[in-house]
Amino acid sequence: MNAMDSIENGLPFLKMHGLGNDFVIIDARTAENPVTAEMAQAIGHRYFGVGFDQLAVLSTSDAADVDVAFWNSDGSTAGACGNASRCIGRLLISETGKESVTLRTERGILPVRDIDGDLLSVNMGQPQLDWRDVPLARDVDLNALPIEGAPGAAGMGNPHCVFVVDDVMAVDLPKLGPIFEHHDLFPERTNVEFIQVLDRESIRMRVWERGGMITLACGSGACAAAVVAHRKGLTERKVTIQLDGGPLEIDWRDDGVWMTGTTQLVFSGVLSPAFLDTVK
Repeated sequence: MNAMDSIENGLPFLKMHGLGNDFVIIDARTAENPVTAEMAQAIGHRYFGVGFDQLAVLSTSDAADVDVAFWNSDGSTAGACGNASRCIGRLLISETGKESVTLRTERGILPVRDIDGDLLSVNMGQPQLDWRDVPLARDVDLNALPIEGAPGAAGMGNPHCVFVVDDVMAVDLPKLGPIFEHHDLFPERTNVEFIQVLDRESIRMRVWERGGMITLACGSGACAAAVVAHRKGLTERKVTIQLDGGPLEIDWRDDGVWMTGTTQLVFSGVLSPAFLDTVK
């Protein structure tokens, strides 16, 4: 048996990233969606699988160019993923020749626009700023949660807890991230962002994503950080956020929070039948 025999009838996928925030993308528009929580965990393992920050599964849509479901590497689902949405937008724009496309996610229908052939923008919608929508466990001040450090909270299709600190590089992210991810104020757990305001148009950010990991970038987290920083009176509505993987431009407009940045297709591959058999 040669290598090609071993992947015949396997499951094709793409590996992409936005600023080092990396994704496996499976196109199920012409086939039944094969992904389960167990499969997402197996594919997401960085030693025994492919590895990803999120898995995105595409399916046909009657309301947008494509329907998208997101999975975390621990097998849980995610309602939104900004950088993955931009990556998927890049694929669809290249496929269709359009200047803009729409994705239907749990967050709603998100438009993605080609800016200059390199940069893409996605409208992540208006932030969720009612405690029930974030969601939180009870009614509290979203600009100063009753948690040490008085972080702010915002929903972007998933919950975010944003701390303003003097030096993000001094934060013990592996220690503090999981503590706040599982804080009892967040019944569905939360993404945790630490931001350092450089000036009224610039922020430095590091992030711990719900699902138990440090990532180089988080698009929905950058959107939430910009919203929280502005609501605290620290920045303008349009800011550049410098993440470990590079910069995102966030612009909180009347029609939603727009996020602009680069994307990269890394490689295509096929999950072998033997691998898939281990998670059936």
